[in-house]
Amino acid sequence: MNPQNNQVAATQAAEARAARAARTQAPDVDIVEDAEGITLRADMPGVSREQLQVQVEGDSLSLRGEVRIALAQDMEPTYAEMRSGAWERSFTLSRELDSSAIQASMKDGVLELRIPKAEHAKPRRVEVRIE
Repeated sequence: MNPQNNQVAATQAAEARAARAARTQAPDVDIVEDAEGITLRADMPGVSREQLQVQVEGDSLSLRGEVRIALAQDMEPTYAEMRSGAWERSFTLSRELDSSAIQASMKDGVLELRIPKAEHAKPRRVEVRIE
């Protein structure tokens, strides 16, 4: 290969890396509500615990995760279907939910959040007096 071809190949490889890094997807989400709160499940395959971020700010819930495909040092793939990228999705939380009590777990690429309802929003039984 001549030096000019090497330079073109290096430029193309750098552009491909930049495109992979810029690729962000919204994870598929299931949300189930019951009397005690909601359960949110987000599919984020390839995201490790270290690359996962769950953040609550005000009434906004943000999920972010990065997928990193490890390659040997100084190696570029000739062909790759598996790509690095990122997952990101945001939600507006109802005031009926207690965002300070969120519980999170991750198993097999599925992030699960349990967000309980605030006490004032939980169903309660009203006793009726007979007069």
